[in-house]
Amino acid sequence: MAITALPPDTDADIARVTEALAMITPRWNVRIMLALSGPPLRYSELAAKVSWLQSGQLHPKLKTLCDAGLVERAEHSSRHVTYGHTERGAALLPVLPMIVTWAEEHLETADHPLPAIEQIEDSLTLLTRRHAAAILWVLKSRQEVSGRALARIVMPKSDWTNVYPPLRQLVADGLVDTDGIGRPYRLSAAGDGLGPVLGTLSAWSAGQPLNQAAHHPVWGQPQAKPAPRPWVSSQSRPAPAALPQGRTGEATPTWHNRDLFSHATTVRPTAAIQAGGPRR
Repeated sequence: MAITALPPDTDADIARVTEALAMITPRWNVRIMLALSGPPLRYSELAAKVSWLQSGQLHPKLKTLCDAGLVERAEHSSRHVTYGHTERGAALLPVLPMIVTWAEEHLETADHPLPAIEQIEDSLTLLTRRHAAAILWVLKSRQEVSGRALARIVMPKSDWTNVYPPLRQLVADGLVDTDGIGRPYRLSAAGDGLGPVLGTLSAWSAGQPLNQAAHHPVWGQPQAKPAPRPWVSSQSRPAPAALPQGRTGEATPTWHNRDLFSHATTVRPTAAIQAGGPRR
């Protein structure tokens, strides 16, 4: 069933990403997923890793993650049950350091550096605001859109004024900009910087390899075509010079689960934009 007035493929894309965010955003879900990195664990072993959860809280969380297809329960015998990632759950984990990278650059700087796990949780809270994904999609593809036009696209079956509460929230969160009342809305630098995160979530939710994010029709970053060079029949050739070794690709960020729960020890880059958002 369509949720926006966008083309069916785009509408389905937004719905899948919204659902993916809803799987991992609830409190403790990301921490449980990280605690399960490595060999499958017995319930007692997992409970020891997430000891901050009160008695009775872990089991319903595990059931929710199992129902979402991110965690699997293996019953080896009546007394031997383990929990571990499904292939789908393991494939989602590389998105987490991408969220940390975005948060460190664009979220406001706290008085004290936050553990990366809290950066992830704060970022997910922003992205799961109601209608947030659809609004960000439209603004990325249309550049600038008026509130009324945005309402017709994002919530075609609702009163158009209902678009303003989520828009105001996204402005307060630092993901959307406007020059004032009655002026069009556009993505901020922080909102535009979400491209790698949302593109990767789109690829994951569609069952595609994560490197397909670079080719996403909205959030991808296509290679710019070089400008055509004039053809000259008798062009002189300069002497060859030594060229620096080309880069074949960026190295995948190396990080460990313990890094997510500890404060950074290096100086963080100055934020490109002071964006709002929930901070602890």
